[in-house]
Amino acid sequence: MASIASQLVLHPVTSQSLRVLNTSLGRDKLYRGLQYFARFFAWLLLSRGYKIQAARWDALKSHLALGRKLLRLGKFMENAQAALRVLSSPGETGERVTMIGRHLGYFGYLFLDNIAWANAIKFYNLQPSTAQKLNKRVMQFWFTGIVFSIAHGLLKAGRLANEVKKLQNQTWAEKSAEAERDLKLHDLQLAREAVRYQFIIDLLDVWIPATNIGLVNLNDGILGLFGFVTSIMALRQQWFAAAGKK
Repeated sequence: MASIASQLVLHPVTSQSLRVLNTSLGRDKLYRGLQYFARFFAWLLLSRGYKIQAARWDALKSHLALGRKLLRLGKFMENAQAALRVLSSPGETGERVTMIGRHLGYFGYLFLDNIAWANAIKFYNLQPSTAQKLNKRVMQFWFTGIVFSIAHGLLKAGRLANEVKKLQNQTWAEKSAEAERDLKLHDLQLAREAVRYQFIIDLLDVWIPATNIGLVNLNDGILGLFGFVTSIMALRQQWFAAAGKK
């Protein structure tokens, strides 16, 4: 029995899980997945008339959402720094502009989200109408950041596709040059896969703030599923990052 317990505790998957959860981002993605699953499950139970059970899952969703706000305190400065780095770095104009827009959108979202958290824990009290306007503004900035991210993904995907096509159409006389081309093609394919992966995440996530600001009207079941799927996708990225894989 002790041997089985030892194997379980020292299993590589357990060690890898601890490495992921040892990072703030890893914990946030796990909590986010649970939060959106709770949102979906609460909607499912409520739609079937199980009000008491639905209230339990709804409470879990709310507390996880509030706890995640604490993990994001001060994180807006990361986006401010990233925007300045993009501004001072070379690159395609369209990609730079959309990436700066993405970071500024997330800067506004996270900055105002910190204020919303302070109000939620009653550290700083806002009038109900002001708090409602603040929460809507938070969602508007989030929506803006995702839209710029989608635009950036489209532009970058187009550029990478053109670079791949250009390399594939070139002919090389020397084997060393051909090997170098194959290496570049491999790197470009990895970059394209990363862009597509983030593009899918953005396309699913964008409906959450879009619903909260009234642009569309999707129910909690759909939004919960979208949020759960993107959380698992982001957690998968963290898993590979902790393992040193791409």
